[in-house]
Amino acid sequence: MDSQRTILAVVLSIIVLVLFEWLAPHPKPSPKATPTAVTQSATQPTAATQSPAPTSSVPVAPSTVAAVTSHAVGEGPSVSFQTDLYTGKIYLQGGDIQNLGLRRYPIAVDDKAPYPILDSSAARLTAQQSGFIATDGQILRANFSAPQTINDGGPITLSGQAGPLKIEKTFSFDPHTYLINEDIRITNTGKEPWKGSYFDQILRNDRTQSHWFMSIFTGSVLMHNGSLSEKSFSDLRDHPEEHGGPGWAGMTDHYFLQAVLPEPHASVQLYARPAGSNYVAGVQQALPTLQPGQSYTLRQQLFLGPKLQDQLAALGRGLEQTVDYGWFSIVAEPMHGVLTWFHSWAGNWGLAIILLVVAVKIIFFYPSAISYRSMANMRKLQPKLEQIKKETNGDRQQMGAKMMELYRTEKVNPMAGCLPIVIQMPVFIALYWVLVESVSLRQAPFILWIHDLALPDPYYILPLLMGISMFLQQRLNPAPMDPVQKKIMSILPVAFAIFFSFFPAGLVLYWLTNNVFGIIQQYLITRHVMKES
Repeated sequence: MDSQRTILAVVLSIIVLVLFEWLAPHPKPSPKATPTAVTQSATQPTAATQSPAPTSSVPVAPSTVAAVTSHAVGEGPSVSFQTDLYTGKIYLQGGDIQNLGLRRYPIAVDDKAPYPILDSSAARLTAQQSGFIATDGQILRANFSAPQTINDGGPITLSGQAGPLKIEKTFSFDPHTYLINEDIRITNTGKEPWKGSYFDQILRNDRTQSHWFMSIFTGSVLMHNGSLSEKSFSDLRDHPEEHGGPGWAGMTDHYFLQAVLPEPHASVQLYARPAGSNYVAGVQQALPTLQPGQSYTLRQQLFLGPKLQDQLAALGRGLEQTVDYGWFSIVAEPMHGVLTWFHSWAGNWGLAIILLVVAVKIIFFYPSAISYRSMANMRKLQPKLEQIKKETNGDRQQMGAKMMELYRTEKVNPMAGCLPIVIQMPVFIALYWVLVESVSLRQAPFILWIHDLALPDPYYILPLLMGISMFLQQRLNPAPMDPVQKKIMSILPVAFAIFFSFFPAGLVLYWLTNNVFGIIQQYLITRHVMKES
């Protein structure tokens, strides 16, 4: 078997592996504990204990909490606010954020409006909902009054009444992260003790996302007892989730996360389930029994922002696990770190990708040199191989035996030619996931016509240049002996140019740069070998 056949097999293997990555489901993160799923129950919430930190979880009443979704979303009076990171509205019915834009993340390259991470419109429905559930199943949603003044970036405090409960809800915005602190002070103004729980959830419709041939995970995420559970909307329809214990719950899509974060050690009930034609993921927390005139303050956080892996990891709640790089995470995660480091001083993600190629080329310089030297030696043997072909008169078995004998005599390894491709396959596929999954590269420009490295080249220039680079590489390689194989190899640059036109521009840039450096290295080695003898 000669090197051209081996290279063809390896290249086809790359295509198969990439297609497998598109079609195969992502592996779920390895759980630290094996969770036990709790089936949906119609049990009403149990009474809260007198302790301000209840130790037993409260069963969620699915029909009760889901009924909140029947309330109008995005209607009624609201309070507008703006911070360094957000622009949004808090609706006074319920005191929830139902419209929120990310000021540093435009909708698209040609649409600079803030990306709506929360949106009350029917087409993009994603909203926060909260309220109280009494032990009899009654939902209490406070009607708040607007604060007299709102300082941009400062805390916003709403005051309202929900049945016998006086509610003061304060939103505080972290200027450096996408965390929103919620302090909910509850006072029983009635004449009888009040028992119940507080819920906070993310409501979302079932819209999903795709990235060309690849389906992007969109659905609920529940962190319970250190284990992350992800479920698509179709899975939730058949298998709703409920878990007790410390944790958090939310919704995730391609680049962004909406999550409700109780205090780290709070005993809560986490759930994700259908709600009519939509879906909810949230947290229900038991409250201590409130005697008349007694108050209690509940604290929690909302994360509403991009899935920036380093920032998520710094929060220490396991939020970074929502960034899924597929089967090659072990390579993709450090690669993302290296790319981020290059970008920190290059200032351009395209240049960071080129520097990554340089780093990979340095690491694999010696294996590549062995490969290119083997190809050059194979090229020197072309006249002898052609002579063997004539002497055997088409007898493939005899020709193969004589070729192998020639390789042994000349000490040439035809398999060495595929070595660089084989060892770089994990790097290539891992980079694909980094480009697709990393929000850092969303709408990241390179030069001239490349305004988003995470999307395909709009003018197909990079795929065309990559096809040309593959053709030039083939000119440096020994010609195939088999006419059919020769024809296939001649078509390969065109096929790859078409195939890569659907890939993110950043990935094509990586492959093109890799080819250019490979051509230079191979040309120098081939010229040196051909001068020997």
